[in-house]
Formats: sequence, structure tokens, C-alpha cells
Amino acid sequence: MDLQAQLKAAIGQAITTIYGETVTDITLQPTKKEFEGLYTFVTFPLTKALRKSPVEIGQTIGQWLQENTDVVSRFNVVQGFLNLSVADSVWTDLLTALRTETPAPAHRGSVMVEFSSPNTNKPLHLGHLRNNFLGESVSRILEANGFDVVRACIVNDRGIHICKSMLAYQKFGQLPDGTWETPESAGLKGDHLIGKYYVLFDKAYKAEIEQLVTEGVDKEKAEKQAPLILEAQAMLRRWEQGDAETVALWKQMNEWVYAGFDATYRKIGTHFDKTYYESQTYLLGKEVVEEGLQKGVFYRKDDNSVWIDLTAEGLDQKLVLRSDGTSVYITQDLGTTDLKFNDFKNDRSIWVVGNEQDYHFQVLFSIMRRLGRPYAEGCYHLSYGMVDLPSGKMKSREGTVVDADDLVSTVTEAARTAADEATKGKVDEFTADEQDILFQMVGLGALKYFLLKVDAQKRMLFNPAESVDVHGHTGPFIQYTYARTRSIMRKAAEQGLAIPAELPAVSFHPSEQQLLFLLSQYTQRVAEAGDDYAPSYIAQYAYELAKTFNQFYADVSILNEPDARMLTVRLALTDLVGQTIKKAMGLLGIEVPEKM
Repeated sequence: MDLQAQLKAAIGQAITTIYGETVTDITLQPTKKEFEGLYTFVTFPLTKALRKSPVEIGQTIGQWLQENTDVVSRFNVVQGFLNLSVADSVWTDLLTALRTETPAPAHRGSVMVEFSSPNTNKPLHLGHLRNNFLGESVSRILEANGFDVVRACIVNDRGIHICKSMLAYQKFGQLPDGTWETPESAGLKGDHLIGKYYVLFDKAYKAEIEQLVTEGVDKEKAEKQAPLILEAQAMLRRWEQGDAETVALWKQMNEWVYAGFDATYRKIGTHFDKTYYESQTYLLGKEVVEEGLQKGVFYRKDDNSVWIDLTAEGLDQKLVLRSDGTSVYITQDLGTTDLKFNDFKNDRSIWVVGNEQDYHFQVLFSIMRRLGRPYAEGCYHLSYGMVDLPSGKMKSREGTVVDADDLVSTVTEAARTAADEATKGKVDEFTADEQDILFQMVGLGALKYFLLKVDAQKRMLFNPAESVDVHGHTGPFIQYTYARTRSIMRKAAEQGLAIPAELPAVSFHPSEQQLLFLLSQYTQRVAEAGDDYAPSYIAQYAYELAKTFNQFYADVSILNEPDARMLTVRLALTDLVGQTIKKAMGLLGIEVPEKM
């Protein structure tokens, strides 16, 4: 039931009946709070065609609507603004429809969402969290809009940075008793253990550079001549040649990392339908380059390197194959993009990648269009900004990276502390296990909400303590509101109160009207979020709904309402708010507690 559509149709009919004119572009806006009404129709644009003043047009249309439709109960005109109040019967029908009508979205095709994309030389970090939360939420929003979604991840499991960790493990990983350190012996998750050796490499490498510089070597040369970097490069060559010992070490260390990643993914509620590994895709793309040469899309320079000229697209000339025939990163992406399409034949492909790669994706998509790929127009880069912390770091690796696991633990403890302060001991009503589950839910919800409520493209500042505030624009505030609706419904059930299928006709309080109106917007808001790949739209909606419910809760009585008919309607409203908050937060990947 679309209230706006009903009003627009009625206004259009009024204009045609009264003035003999047909107006197709009728827009409504929310009535300003200082005036009575729900929607406002602006009459100024009609003055020229109807040769009447804005006020007269408003009065005439308002009178006609009040006398000839069941939608409008009252109206008022302020200059050229026709403010319309909706009849109580419409609100009753709307509430009934929202409680009973849950049509499944029409199927709209398939889409691949690629996100996370970690390196196997360190744990997931704060930036990965924003990436994962965006990717998972966009996937859920698209599914709610009728798309079949494939969640994909490409793991960067090869290259010099991986060899750095491997080399450091060979040099520093043997324990005094002659055994080699493992995640079990170290008491660390596998990804944290490998991250430790990546840091050890960096520390030793910098010491070598410093030593060479003191011996008179230029710093730039020292960075290239330091023994450790030369050994790492030699290890990469051995890996590429398939050296058995090197490959065995690479596999073992990666297995430890994957186990660590999986534990983090489970904790934050992320999963993938398909994982691609760069070790299996980095040689792809050369066939695409050859195809592009034959089609005249690419050109070869005198040194045998292959390029594309994208100046017509506002870009520049881009190298796609080195003179020695080796790939660059764009070469690999050309091949991998073809591979993904051949695997799944998706109508759309979305890459969730930080905004430092904006140019890379402009180039990739331009090349795909030039090559005539059928999927090119469906490619989209969901670009997002960096996340900063007030202190710059909480627990870091080399002072720059905040581990995802550490941050999740931090917000969980922040939720526990905030609960102790806010409830003054009421949290003791929960068992120890229930408290652990609750604080994990609230802490993770706070983290997800804080990172998703901001437009993805904006750089943002994350404050753990602020994120768990139950009174602000936060996840816990919305979770608390949901828990309040469930508490009301439990108490109603204890009193033997039930909501009948057919609701009685009542006169709706303005707070109830605002709440019902917002509830009616849910489907539209989800559609808009899907169109723009914008979880922030859903986050804002959930906050608006929670805030509006709390205003309703303050304005009217629910369980103490003496009028049985009114009580029934308010319980129906409360139950529907709870269901809608749960659905909205679910699209953000956030769980909501039944008690809080």
C-alpha cells in the first residue's frame, strides 16, 4: 500500500476534474513540523497554466480532496503550500497492510560482490573491517532487492611480501629446543603468528639498511642491496620455479593464515561463496593482451612493451605488459575478471576496494569496454575511504595497523563497561554466558553500525567508546530500542493480550502517524539503498525508526492504555516496529538482542 501514490493520484484527479488540465509530474514533500499535515503539495508551479493564485489553487484542490476522496481528512494552505492530513481509515488500512503483506521482490538478475581481499602475510585490520562490513551489507541489500548474489574474495597469497614472512620464519622461527614455532606453541591465531614474522622481517631489513648507510651506501641503493631483500627476491624466484621446499613452506604458512582468517570471518559474520587465489590467477591476462593487440585495442612499443591509450576517456597511456613479457597488476585483473564472468555469468560485478584504487578501476573498466566485453557496463567499483582512530592506534603493527581481532575485543569490552555504567547493575540479571553473548552482539553491532552509517566514500574517524553509547546515533541505541519492543510484547503476552488479524478503527495520534509513515517507507528505502549500493541509507533509516518509536513511546501509553481498541493498535505498531528494526539491522549484518 503506497500512501504517496494514493495522494498523487487523488491530486492529479482533482486538477483534471477542476481545471481540465493533466499534470503527470506531481511531487510531495513531508510537511514541516510547525504545520499540521503529513504531506505537502507545492502549488506555485501550477499558477501559470491554471491562471490562479497559489493560495486559491491550494484551497480549491484541498477542498475537493476532502469532499471527494477517502484519503484526505483535513488540509491547510500556507501561501503556495497545500498541507494534507491523512484520514484515520487510511492509517488503519496501512497498518493492516504492512502487517500482512510481505511480497517477495521480483527477480532482478545476478551480481558478484568481491570484497575483503586480504594478504596472507598479516591479520585482517581495521580497513578490512570496513571493507568486509560494506561487502556483506551490500550483498544482503541486493538479495533483499531480488538479486542472486555471489560473495567472492580474491586472496593475495603470492609475491615478495609473502616471501618476506616466509624468509623471516626460516631465520627466526626455530625455538631453543630445535622445534619450529607454530600457532599452537605460540598461543596465537595463525594470521597473527605470520604477521609477527612480517614485522620481524621489516625490523631486520631496516637494521641492514641502516648499517649499509653508515658504511657510506646511498639509502636508495641500500634498500635494494640489503641481504634480506635479495634473499626474499631469490625465494620468490624459487617459488615461481616450483621449488618443492619453498612451496611446502608457503603452503604451511598460508594454511595457518587461512585458519586465522576463517575464525575472524566467523566472528564478524562474513562468508564467501567463492574464493580466488592470486597464486592461481597471476599468470592470467596475457591471452587478453594478445586479443587486444589483434583487435587494435592495445599497441606495442619499440621495446616490445604493450600499452593502451586511454586519453580519450580522460585517463592516460597505460602499460599492460612489460617489455620482457611479464605481467603488471592490470594484466592479472584483465584475466581474473574474464575468469569470474565465465564462472558465474553475473549481470553485474561490484568490487569493494579502497579509494586509493579509483584510477585502477577506471582503467580496468575502460579496457573492458574497449575489448567489447558483454559484462563491462555492469562493472562497478564501490570505493570507500580510510578509517582513522582518535589516538592514531590502539594496538598496532609498526604503528599503522589496528588488528581486526583486537578492535572487536576492544568494542566488546567497551560495551561491557558502558552497560555496567548505564544499567547500574541490572546486567547482573543475565548469566555469565548470556552477558558474553550480549556484549559480543552489542560491541560488534556498535562497530558495524559506526562504520556503515557514514557514506562509504567519506574518510571517517572511529571512536570505540562513542560507538557503544546507547543514547547517540549508534548501533546499541537501535538494538536497545528493539529490545524495548520485545519487552513490551512479552509483557502483553503475560497479560493475555493478543493482536487480532483485523484491527479496529481508531483515531491516530500524530506520533503514531509519523511512525506508520516511516514504517511504510521501508521497502522504498531498501530499494534506494540497492540502487546506490549504500548501506548508510539503511543505517539512517533504522536510526530514524528507533528515534521515532521512542518519541511515540514517550507521547502515548501502550500497556496502560485504557481503551482496548487503542491498546490493540499500539501493540500492533510496536510489534511491527520491532520486526522492521530487526530486518533493517539484519541488512547491515547486525544482530539485535531480545533483552538488553
